[in-house]
Amino acid sequence: MFVSKMTLNQSGLFGQIDDLQDLTFIERPIRRSLKSAEEIDKLTVDEDLNDIERAVYLLSSGQDVQRASVIVNLPILVRQNPAETFRRVVPKVREVLHVAGVEMQLAAASSFLTILQDDIVLIQTHTHSILQIVLLNLDHRETVVSNAWLETLLAAIDALPKETIRQEILSPLVSKAQLSQSVQARLASCRILGKVAGKFDSSVVKKDLLPLVRSLCQDVEYEVRSCMCRQLENIARGIGLDHTKAVVLPELVELARDEGSTVRLAAFDTIINLLEMFDSDDRTRVIFPLVKTFCEKCFKADEAVLASLSFQYGKLCHGLSACFTEEQHLWFLEFYKKLCFLGLQHENGHCESQAYQLELENKYAMVRRNCAYNFPAMMLFADPNHFLSELYRTFSSLCNDPEISVRRTAAEGFHEVVKLLGPNVHYVHKELMTLLQDDSLEVLDSLLNHLQDTLELATSRGEGVGPESKLVSVPDLVPALVAAEQKAASSLRWRVHERLLHCYACLPRVVPADQIYFRFLQRMFSIITTNNVLPVQKEAARTLCVFLRYNRKQEQRQEILTKIMQELAQGRSYWNRLRYLDLCEIAMELFSKSYFCKHFLIQALELVSDPVANVRYKLCHMLPRLRSTIRLPADKHLLQQLEFCVRKLLCREKDKDVVATIRKIVLELDKMEITEPYHKRHERDLLDQKKEKEEALLLEMEMLERQQSEAKLVGEKHTDKKRRDSKTGLSGPKGMSGSTSGATLSTSAGKEMRKAKLARSRSLSSHPTTPKMSNSSDKTLKVKESGSCTGTVKSSMLAVNDDTMRPHHYTVASSSSSLSPTPSTSSMPVLIRSNTSSSVDHRGNGGKDTQSRKLSIQRKSNSFGMQSGRE
Repeated sequence: MFVSKMTLNQSGLFGQIDDLQDLTFIERPIRRSLKSAEEIDKLTVDEDLNDIERAVYLLSSGQDVQRASVIVNLPILVRQNPAETFRRVVPKVREVLHVAGVEMQLAAASSFLTILQDDIVLIQTHTHSILQIVLLNLDHRETVVSNAWLETLLAAIDALPKETIRQEILSPLVSKAQLSQSVQARLASCRILGKVAGKFDSSVVKKDLLPLVRSLCQDVEYEVRSCMCRQLENIARGIGLDHTKAVVLPELVELARDEGSTVRLAAFDTIINLLEMFDSDDRTRVIFPLVKTFCEKCFKADEAVLASLSFQYGKLCHGLSACFTEEQHLWFLEFYKKLCFLGLQHENGHCESQAYQLELENKYAMVRRNCAYNFPAMMLFADPNHFLSELYRTFSSLCNDPEISVRRTAAEGFHEVVKLLGPNVHYVHKELMTLLQDDSLEVLDSLLNHLQDTLELATSRGEGVGPESKLVSVPDLVPALVAAEQKAASSLRWRVHERLLHCYACLPRVVPADQIYFRFLQRMFSIITTNNVLPVQKEAARTLCVFLRYNRKQEQRQEILTKIMQELAQGRSYWNRLRYLDLCEIAMELFSKSYFCKHFLIQALELVSDPVANVRYKLCHMLPRLRSTIRLPADKHLLQQLEFCVRKLLCREKDKDVVATIRKIVLELDKMEITEPYHKRHERDLLDQKKEKEEALLLEMEMLERQQSEAKLVGEKHTDKKRRDSKTGLSGPKGMSGSTSGATLSTSAGKEMRKAKLARSRSLSSHPTTPKMSNSSDKTLKVKESGSCTGTVKSSMLAVNDDTMRPHHYTVASSSSSLSPTPSTSSMPVLIRSNTSSSVDHRGNGGKDTQSRKLSIQRKSNSFGMQSGRE
């Protein structure tokens, strides 16, 4: 057994040695491929040669690499010595280009373009030699090379004067546009004609260029006709409106009926781009029938052209909308709807199930994607007020399209649709939820570009004008946002997750604070403490700070701060403590200095004793920013604590990186007050004052909301007690054995008292002030009222001071007194106001009410005397 083991080990060792020998054989060709001494001698250049002589030598007898280097550096030689370069180097370059390869040709085209566009060449002196080289290489056999030289010429036309263009370019252009020339030369002539048309007057264009244009528009090759058709836009703008109608429009009509689909498509695109140059008569008589025929023909037989047609459709409808009749307007709208549903018949069940070819499906998907791109324009075309009846079904189909690219395009323009809908934005709430919960993260990524604007518009207007619209949309919105965040977090695309968390910063403006607290805050803590991607953690920390800033409940804010300190500042993991320092950096940006110093600074400084050096290292870098939040002399104790931290780091720190950092930071801290300019400090102070005002305003709004809620609760309690009192008041007369007049009296008095209480409770519920009780003030007020009120006031008080109604009534009066600006006399006006209103009601009831009131006064006089005696 041991022998077998040794044999195996030996065989493995020898196998490794054989592999090493193979590697030595592989290295031999590498050694042989090195340059020999003779080749090194050929590549060596005399150091005594100047730049011009070296360039001439390398172009004459150098290697291809050296020649390419000279051509690339040709603009530098022209700047240094233009005369010698054009006299000696450029002729050599022209000779080399006859036999040069593709890479050298492309380098030469780029270098000559740089020379022509710069102001380093005297145009009259050297342009001729450069243009001769450019025009000579336009007919290169390689298409890539010829196109590169053509782009060089087209870019140089903008920098050349008219006379140079006329002499050097237009003269050879006439011969190159003939049928005897190659297709490549005629295609170049088309593009050159379109470029130079904008350089000359309309008379020159009409005289010199239009004959060539007509000839190329009737070329035998469809590629040439298509290329010349796309240049007709530049020709039309060069000759003006009158000649366009007489010359260009007939050519466009003829090309729009061409047998080649690419020619028809070029004519269609050119017509759309020139719509503003045609009058309403031309649009109605010529353009509309032509475009309608083109659309019908493409829809039936030419799927390849439908993609470009659908892309230009929004621009087409807007350009012709002013000339449309109602019937024409409806036809174009219905044709757009057909394009939006193109290729979906088998999925909607309108035709038999059949396997579509992949290429055809891709074309149809591109058409629907272009329709989604044009949807905002078609909303304007159809009028947003008619969205529900005309375009809602189409938009819903685009948002639920089986192709991801279509849904992504619909998501990119969703914010535009929301803006156009205005108060009717609730029509697309369902589609917004669908896109937020889409299976593809690409759709969510596209929606994130303008998600904040979309959410604010979708929740601020909603269904109708009232405030109920926001409450209707939020219950569907919050689960969709939570699901979108969970899907982004579970994927590997952390940038989408980061962008979504950034968009969550708008939630305080669109979602109630309680839903943010219970549905999103814990998730932010979870991301900060458990996520593995640092940018995502920092964005979650920023969103958490935004939630904290705009939360209007003191209890919830305190819980958030406590949780931050427990899970981050005092967390068991040093990673969480680092995240607390990141959160402090964000808090310094969002909150005022006083708020930060009160809630964050001390816990940050306590990390100076952290056992992990990374935490102390980060704290050292933050010390200057922490020092900038301390305001003297109010925060002198905080400054002392910061200085104590610095001394502790200087004296006790053992980590070398932390020691080196704190020494640098100490120098920065010493220079802070000296080196900082006054205007920057003033700007920072103004910004901090603005933050303090905002925080104070948020606190005032919180107090107001709390008082309103408490007043609402008090009003509800009064209403409940009033209902109970009314029930007892109704059950009391049934058990009494008194006369009919007594029952009538108690019932009418109860009704009047309930009316007065209801009026006071309503007025009280509208005030945000919390009611307060004071027994001593009540007693003094009762004494004053009994002694000072006379006549009608006394009688009305007698009617009010029933034994069953007195405690509740004085509670209301005292609570109303807290709302009055003068508390010493606030109860009496409330009593007088309520009794006066009841007396007025009694007067309106006639003689029977007067008699019953007299009986009530007589019956209750004895009891009132006894009560006043006790008081």
